[in-house]
Amino acid sequence: MRRTWYVLALLGIGIAAAAATFAYPAIAARSSASSTVTINVTASEWKFKLSKTTVPVGTTVVFKVTNKGKIGHDFKINGKKTPLIAPGKTKTITVVFKKKGTLTYICTVSGHAKLGMTGKFGVGVKNVPTTTTTTTTTGGPGPGAGCTSPTTTVNVSMVEYRFVLDKPSFPAGCTQFVITNNGAEVHNFDLDGIHAGQLLNPGGTETWSVTVPAGQHQYECDVAHHVEFGMLGSLTAT
Repeated sequence: MRRTWYVLALLGIGIAAAAATFAYPAIAARSSASSTVTINVTASEWKFKLSKTTVPVGTTVVFKVTNKGKIGHDFKINGKKTPLIAPGKTKTITVVFKKKGTLTYICTVSGHAKLGMTGKFGVGVKNVPTTTTTTTTTGGPGPGAGCTSPTTTVNVSMVEYRFVLDKPSFPAGCTQFVITNNGAEVHNFDLDGIHAGQLLNPGGTETWSVTVPAGQHQYECDVAHHVEFGMLGSLTAT
């Protein structure tokens, strides 16, 4: 009787061990699969929208980035970046998040991050949303201090690929800018650190007034690669 019990006990241990051996790969596979997620990212002017903004430490994330805007954008996070994405196109990058913390994602195209294409992504922590402060002036949104009694008007013409200002030098203070797109492509006038104008279609125009401090100030077009083609310059407020 004792011998029979002993044989049955050994047989039970063997079956349990075999079951564990077969079960382990399945458990490991499920664990591996659960640590990889896809996050959909929508890019447009001038923002990103992510389907998920937090993941646990150790997660592998496939960022599927779709550009639903009118100009080229890219997406960079944790040292990895997509190529420039044309309107209507999608690119993916895969990032492994090994450390706990809050990371910043941005569009690296010149001027796009400061227009709002940036945010926070949490790894193993509750995500802290990014707060963007925008000042509205006569022509549209921008970081400059708006004013209502301009003493100078500067007319800005945009064409491929340059700006033409009728007053490259003027007195510092409240200044009105009248911007007209006389080209065949979309452009904008970004007075660096003072005010970023709207994207204007061919024939479009906008007017805004801002306080321009004394000194030399750079301006540029924020559309992808337009700076490389020559759409930048400087003006002087005396």
